[in-house]
Amino acid sequence: MDTIVAVATSPGRSAIGVIRLSGPESLKIFRGLVQNELFTPEPNHVFLKQIVTESGETLDSALVTYFEAPRSFTGEEMIELSCHGSPVILRRVLDLTQTLGARLAEPGEFTLRACKNGKMNLTQAEAIRDLINARTDAAAAQAARQLKGELAVALQPAKEMLIRIIVRLESALEFVEDDLPRIQSQQIEEELDEVVRIVEGLGRTFATGRTLRDGLRVAIVGRPNVGKSSLFNRLAGMDRAIVTEIAGTTRDSISESISLRGIPISITDTAGIRVANDSIEEIGIERTHQAMADADLLVVVIDGSTSLADEDLSIIAQAIRNRHVLAINKCDLDRNTGIENQMDPSSTVVHVSALTGEGLDELIAAILAPFGDVDSEAAGLLITDSRHYDLLRRTQDSLEKSRELFGRSASEEIVLVGLHSALQFLGEITGETTTDDILGEIFSTFCIGK
Repeated sequence: MDTIVAVATSPGRSAIGVIRLSGPESLKIFRGLVQNELFTPEPNHVFLKQIVTESGETLDSALVTYFEAPRSFTGEEMIELSCHGSPVILRRVLDLTQTLGARLAEPGEFTLRACKNGKMNLTQAEAIRDLINARTDAAAAQAARQLKGELAVALQPAKEMLIRIIVRLESALEFVEDDLPRIQSQQIEEELDEVVRIVEGLGRTFATGRTLRDGLRVAIVGRPNVGKSSLFNRLAGMDRAIVTEIAGTTRDSISESISLRGIPISITDTAGIRVANDSIEEIGIERTHQAMADADLLVVVIDGSTSLADEDLSIIAQAIRNRHVLAINKCDLDRNTGIENQMDPSSTVVHVSALTGEGLDELIAAILAPFGDVDSEAAGLLITDSRHYDLLRRTQDSLEKSRELFGRSASEEIVLVGLHSALQFLGEITGETTTDDILGEIFSTFCIGK
């Protein structure tokens, strides 16, 4: 296997920039960088060395750590160079390593090698990517759980039980001419039901897990001058949108990334929907409709101090086709108590004051409610990756088909087809039966240097 090299720290200037080498020639290449063929660093200790160009000029002083195989991240011989974080210095060191025999690493190649060398399973490798990309504390906590191998541990009982069932049916196929005894058949049925229960239970967590990792897009909509921008600013925790008493102040959509109870949210303030007065406002309203189409949830803001206008009813009628919350704003003023009677009873209605913040917690709870229990600690392990969910769904489908066939006394050969497929799908989640093509596709989503 060849030796790879990459910058492991983020692009741009910084105090420190880390360059990683991994592969059988790592130590030899490092000796070339310091022009000392006899130097053998003690593993897991840090040394200060001068990196020297081919002409003998000192390029940089670097802290060097040597990791001896197999006790390294990748399971291979590894060198980490902590240089000064100038992009010029890092590029020149990279160039030097390549002249000495290294090649630039592909995205995620260090982690891929760790996975192939048995340092971690595939779900743990994917958790590293999710941990790097986490946008909230809750998402980071969930990725850390998977990095510890919790998903593989959760799947292990189902895999072990499934293997036992397969062994029994294979043995029956080979050595038993008569049908299985009723008590043994009943036991197999119960174990199959238990495997389905485990797989199905994990799959049910995906909706919440995906929300935790990928976040939500929320659009605040309504007619002009109902307090959309004020509510947007209140949720964002800053004066992001201009607020005036003039109707139609917001002429374009404004978005902000925020976190609500650990969930990353892209929240968009939109232009008020009405008959446009000019071409600029018309474009803004078109963008409002686009934001409504793209959103996972709509917050329809209504002025609770006045009667419902035709424009309110029209916007509500559009919102009902999607996930939505009706936010009756200005509850700090005198309320129009009959306003809720004109609304669809299936809609979630929250009274809120963008001015004082009253009802804001209830609004946040209503926004998050359709997406499940998003308390990471209370929810336990969550399936956050669509690949894992797809394989769990396929596993469940294969198991249920085999369970039905077994209950109808179908031959062991037919029942075993679905059971073997289910076992393969479970193995693909943790990487035991995953092809190189699929591995390449997964690791292409990683950053270079990891």
